Amino acid sequence: MAKKKSGSGVAHSKNDPFISTVEALFSTNPFKAFNFRQVSKLLGISDKVSKEHVRIILEKLSAKETIIELNRGKFKYNPDLLNDKILTATVIGVVDMKQTGKAYVSVADLDEDVFVGAGQTGHALHGDTVKVHLFPLRKGRKVEGQIVEVLKRGRSQYVGTVQVTGKFAFLIPDDVSIPIDIFIPKESLNKATHGQKAIARITEWPERSKNPYGEITDVLGKPGDNNVEMNSILASFEFPLQFRPETLKEADKIPEKISDEEIAKRRDFRNIWTCTIDPPDAKDFDDALSLRKLDSGEWEVGVHIADVSHYVKPQTALDKEAYDRGTSIYLVDRTIPMLPEKLSNMVCSLRPNEDKLCFSAVFTLDEKAKISSEWFGKTIINSDRRYSYEEVQVMIEGAEGQYKDELLILNQLAEQLREERFKKGSIAFHTTEVKFILDENGKPLDTYVKEQKEANMLIEDFMLLANRRVAEKIGQKKGQSTPKTFVYRVHDEPNPDKLAKFSEFLTKLGYKLNLGSHKSVANSFNNLFEQIAGKGEKTMIETIAIRTMSKAEYSTVNIGHYGLSFPFYTHFTSPIRRYPDLMVHRLLEWYLEGKGSASKEEYEEYCVHSSEMERKAVEAERASVKYKQAEYLQDKIGQSFNGLISGVSKYGIFVELEGSKCEGMVSMKYMDDDFYYLDEDNYRVIGQHHGREFKLGAPIKIRVKRVDLQRKQMDFVLDNSMSFS
Repeated sequence: MAKKKSGSGVAHSKNDPFISTVEALFSTNPFKAFNFRQVSKLLGISDKVSKEHVRIILEKLSAKETIIELNRGKFKYNPDLLNDKILTATVIGVVDMKQTGKAYVSVADLDEDVFVGAGQTGHALHGDTVKVHLFPLRKGRKVEGQIVEVLKRGRSQYVGTVQVTGKFAFLIPDDVSIPIDIFIPKESLNKATHGQKAIARITEWPERSKNPYGEITDVLGKPGDNNVEMNSILASFEFPLQFRPETLKEADKIPEKISDEEIAKRRDFRNIWTCTIDPPDAKDFDDALSLRKLDSGEWEVGVHIADVSHYVKPQTALDKEAYDRGTSIYLVDRTIPMLPEKLSNMVCSLRPNEDKLCFSAVFTLDEKAKISSEWFGKTIINSDRRYSYEEVQVMIEGAEGQYKDELLILNQLAEQLREERFKKGSIAFHTTEVKFILDENGKPLDTYVKEQKEANMLIEDFMLLANRRVAEKIGQKKGQSTPKTFVYRVHDEPNPDKLAKFSEFLTKLGYKLNLGSHKSVANSFNNLFEQIAGKGEKTMIETIAIRTMSKAEYSTVNIGHYGLSFPFYTHFTSPIRRYPDLMVHRLLEWYLEGKGSASKEEYEEYCVHSSEMERKAVEAERASVKYKQAEYLQDKIGQSFNGLISGVSKYGIFVELEGSKCEGMVSMKYMDDDFYYLDEDNYRVIGQHHGREFKLGAPIKIRVKRVDLQRKQMDFVLDNSMSFS
């Protein structure tokens, strides 16, 4: 048969046998989407002509509706063709359990989570790694399956309230994602009494038993007590409540005085003006800035970071516990440090008027913050002044203050760095930080939202500069040599499906997102954030924007940082509170001494652990905020508040209150003036008979109906004194 020419000039047969190979790839991976580059790679195709052939085959299969195009050149097997196909595949993933008992299993190789009904979860719990049997795909339905085996428990301990009934007891978990109570035989209570908060571990789960069996390992105390509740949150995420004895013993032996021998090895910055700028209640000052004018007319800016690696050596008790913890945790009323207080608040902390050891990045910049030279190495500093952000901010705004000239110069240079960063595609994400005014017992008296102002950004931009240039120093390829193993802070491109859905959502709200190049997307995001400033939908849009993005993590594989638009980025500036920064210090020193590359496999394992501990710390911090918000509303039952609709679901509408940012739900069962249904496409709940509408981002007035402090849940009802247009 004669060959035909396609429009692109690639020759192929009308009955091209390669079509069946591509079709088989999709049919054997029916839940996964591929673009033509991924198909080419999986089939071992590397030359340009053959790749073009693959692209044409994808277009043909799409025209035949064997595959469907999702968006931006991504294709997936047509689910309608699977209706009668029996799938016996099993996959492995992590359980996201809901309060109702149903679950979604996140699988690395699938583009969507596997839905598991409440009766199909077996003995799995939230966070467990499980094996799932996939069901035949039904038309118009999501991927479904049944959990057939628990491979690994997500946690080893569970926190809750003890309920004693006769000869047995239960632990009622605090976490709403654990919908099953743990049966505790009376002999396993270990002195826990009815109504106390406690920690339990699961000892067994008999095949035909609805509930797992367990034993109490620790009694935390009386529910409602501030210390008990904060410790409960830490225990829920399996963070230790105290340092190991061997760690404290090792910390006690660390000398506070710096030897003359050590000083002689370092570049001395003690006579150069230096300061720290931190929150007013901070004690762990791990970064400082120095400034001096050079004879050339340029500015020398030193970014000085506490030299934790000098004190915390690999494989010591201090190092092992710092690695296990991974990070400091910042709950509403306390900091749980990664390192013992002697190090975090004293020896390593860059306190004013004290000699301190640092690892520094020193830059020579002109008036426009263009870098002409840089230096990295060990230093000794003596900070002239410790500032709070608020002190610096009032000087930036015009007030007088000590060393104002130096601070304003640093601010001007930071502004130039920021402007250049945004020109190159950095996205100005905004997050809302809720703070509390607490009484002596930790009870919240009031709440407020912490604002990020120029003083915060001054520090941020110099830290970003140091992090970026350290990563470039090690990661940039020099000639034909392979870059050495390093720890990067990476941020992948957003999922195109999520980005397209977010763009569609914004269009319905009257905004536009340009989905072209990275730079156009970044500019579009930044323009969006300017447009929504001060508007009712601001918080909601910013929250969804962040959820649309991939999560930043640590890795030895550098893919760049999408949000910052940096090809190379790391975390170098906070070794007192983040273990990855300590790893970066050790690697940087190792390479500056001219030594060979570290083990990539070993450091990748460290990166995975660090990313996981960071995630758990963020969840613990959010849980403490949620608890304090619930506690703040506990004595306000029946009171009315203004808020914004922050979410809609088939169960009701979520409302975020003004000022306190407390979020609760108005359940459909309390909306009894009509039959309401969810209009998912337009992000609203609407009344069938009267047409009353509750749309995402709209203002609303509610009354507080109920607060469940232990589960951190707030129930609202509509305040009908509010008129609706």
